[in-house]
Amino acid sequence: MANPYIDLSERLLKTYDGTLSKNGVSGKRIAERLSVLANIGLTEEEGSRRPGFSFLEREAKDQVVGWMKEAGLTVTEDGAGNIFGKLEGKQKEKPAVLSGSHVDTVPNGGHFDGTIGVLASLEVAQAWKDTGYTPEKSYEVVVFTDEEGSRFNGGLTGSEAMVGDTDMEKTLLRRDYDGRLFEEVIQDVGLTVQGYQDAGRDLSEIETFVEVHIEQGKKLEKAGLPCGVVTGIAGPYWLKVMFEGIAGHAGNTPMDDRKDALVAASAFIQEVSRLPRTVNDSAVATVGNIQVKPNGTNVIPGEVIMYLDIRDIYFDSRAELIEKIIEAGKAIAADTGISFAYETVHDVAPSPVPNNLQQQLSESCRANGVEPFKLSSGAGHDAMILGRHIPSAMLFIQSKDGISHNPKEWSELSDCIQTIHVLKHYIESLQNG
Repeated sequence: MANPYIDLSERLLKTYDGTLSKNGVSGKRIAERLSVLANIGLTEEEGSRRPGFSFLEREAKDQVVGWMKEAGLTVTEDGAGNIFGKLEGKQKEKPAVLSGSHVDTVPNGGHFDGTIGVLASLEVAQAWKDTGYTPEKSYEVVVFTDEEGSRFNGGLTGSEAMVGDTDMEKTLLRRDYDGRLFEEVIQDVGLTVQGYQDAGRDLSEIETFVEVHIEQGKKLEKAGLPCGVVTGIAGPYWLKVMFEGIAGHAGNTPMDDRKDALVAASAFIQEVSRLPRTVNDSAVATVGNIQVKPNGTNVIPGEVIMYLDIRDIYFDSRAELIEKIIEAGKAIAADTGISFAYETVHDVAPSPVPNNLQQQLSESCRANGVEPFKLSSGAGHDAMILGRHIPSAMLFIQSKDGISHNPKEWSELSDCIQTIHVLKHYIESLQNG
């Protein structure tokens, strides 16, 4: 059977406004590069599957490394697998401006999430090379490892390693979807635990970070705008929940003498869906991963393990929602006689974008004929991790129908290129700051 192939560039260029290719920025180049990366880990449904620390993620990184070298960047890799392409500025002693995103994906995801952020940052450097511009401050393009977290049920791995926020004790105990320990998995792609521990970087070398990402929502589409300025990022909190009852024969156990873990878990899932609206309009909670044991058709489920994703842009209301969800689990356990346990597996605090960076991004929008539009992010991003330590900002690109983490994920090339022009202007405006 032949490997699947998709020509993303043809579809992207079909509706592209060619007048946007100017000042060294090329829509054709972005379309072609998006298409190349789309075919690395292409699924039968024409989606992307490039798990963190996989050979496919490594292949995508290697492809970007080649493009970095074409743009005249000096390439390095840290012990966590993060890739950095550096263009040295005229004033080498000044901290650098950093920009980038990730190329790993969720299972059967889209072709823009993370990827367009990497290509946008790289396009700035390529445009400078093509027009003969050298920045005053050094500029770095970064590709972070394992942002999505689909492999170990905990994302933002590479950016956490870079800023020194990794809990190595917990990390080494993680097992992936095949039951393999973290150390064994990273060895597949040439990484070591010692190297990973040493990946922390001297952050005084970096002045600021900016990330371009698709919106993954509908606000920009409804506003009819190509891009928007992010005001803050909701921190993801992942909760592992376990319900334990008694497995038994489905035919010989009366309905009034059962301890069915799945029935209790089902009631809990309904509560998880209901509770965010009791907190505020921005809070969300999702059960996206469920394991039922023994998982037999004729066996009463004795154990259910599930993972919850709980988010809000405000720390206090997120904490309130987490508490309500845990209390709901305890109440259901008390009513059903099923045991209930939980543990935190991932916790990232919400991250506001500094007002001065929002203002500068808004000015760059205006300079490129785009009305400034501010919006918050319900999704977690690498910018959230870096934002704990250095001033960090984000630009969102319009998403068609708000679809993301899905093969139908789409952003028009014209919107992508307009956003790159805003990014380029913003980074250039930082040179004299």
